[in-house]
Parts: sequence; structure tokens; C-alpha cells
Amino acid sequence: MTNTLHRYGHAESFKDDYIIFAIPSKGKNDEDCIPKLKQFLRICAKYNPSNMGNGNRGSLAPEKGLHPTAHWKRDATPDWEKVIDGVNKPGTVSAVFASEEQAHACLKEVIAADFGISVNMSTSVENAKRAAETCGIKRHSVEYALAFNDPHDHLPNSQVLGLSTMCGHGMVSFNMARKMLDMVREGRRTTEQAVTTLMRLCPCGVYNPERAKRLLEAACKEQR
Repeated sequence: MTNTLHRYGHAESFKDDYIIFAIPSKGKNDEDCIPKLKQFLRICAKYNPSNMGNGNRGSLAPEKGLHPTAHWKRDATPDWEKVIDGVNKPGTVSAVFASEEQAHACLKEVIAADFGISVNMSTSVENAKRAAETCGIKRHSVEYALAFNDPHDHLPNSQVLGLSTMCGHGMVSFNMARKMLDMVREGRRTTEQAVTTLMRLCPCGVYNPERAKRLLEAACKEQR
């Protein structure tokens, strides 16, 4: 089970969205798994991930002395080594790729490493099928998330849902996604600034900044 199943969009919208997880099972293979989790992330880091995270500590190191306007000027340069160093107890670790080729290359090396812990890929069904075939493995299962059902029309539009649901724990609120859309449309913030802000709110590191940027740019074009 993964909260990334709830990403909103048509299958084609996940052409640049591949998440690879490593998840130990409590009481089964979690003993001495920390070196394996770190090595998994080091393999992922080699293939230029868009984001990377540790479910116990998040994707970015905490900072002190922040204030409301600090977000627009903070250094957004990824430091994957800090993420890897932060893995100090069993838990889920993950990496997000915006390129099919990079995702496939990473998955091949992870398969060869044979860590003995569960590894999942979250993307569209066709993308996952193609990844398994390319890497020479058989896809053993498929997990679906049913469509959103809102008969009372309480949900926001598809543009907001696409941006917000990339954080499966709901830490990127609809209002925040809507605010970033409005600010970019009004020219008050750049696409990169908006995406970096949204990305920071997702503690697990599964938010895809490349897909978010594409969705934001498409929304702005539609508005014009």
C-alpha cells in the first residue's frame, strides 16, 4: 500500500512521474536494514532523482530562524547525502524520477543489488508494465486507487487536485496549491519558486517538482 496511488490525473499525466520505494517489513526483515536503505538511496542518487526522501525525517534538513517571507529566497539545491545520513531507523525511503530512462536504470541496479526488502514502483499501470519488461522482471501485482467521488461538488478543480495530491499525506493543502497557481498566474512568483514551496511541504519526499512545474505551466497557458 502506498499513499502515492492517490495522485490525480490521467495516465498520460504520469509520463514524467516514477516513484521507487524501499520498505522493510517490521519483524520480518527490518533487523540491520538501515545500511540497505542507505545503499538503496545511494543507488537512486546516481540517477538524477527529482526528489528523494526518508519517511522518518523528510526530504530536506530542518532549518532555523525562518520567517514567512524566507521561503522565496531559501537555497533549493538538493543535498541527497543529508537525506541518506538521516536514515537512522527502519522505515520507508523513496526517490522520484522525471525520466523513464533514469527510472529504468535505477530499478535495474536495485534489482541487481537484491536487498531482500520490498521495492515498489508507483506510476501509471502502463509505465510500470514497461519498466518491468525493460528490467527483465515480471510484475507480480497491480494496486489501484479508485477515482474521487464527490457528488456534492466540494472538491477543487483538476489543476488544484493535480498539484495537491502529489503529497499523499495531504500536507499540500488545496488552498496552498490554489494560492501558488494564482501567484504564478499573476506574475508574483516564478514557477520554480512556487514548485519549491509546494515540494517542501511534503515530508516524505515523494512530491515531484518536475511534474508540478509542468502542471503549473499548463494551467497558466489555459488561463491565458
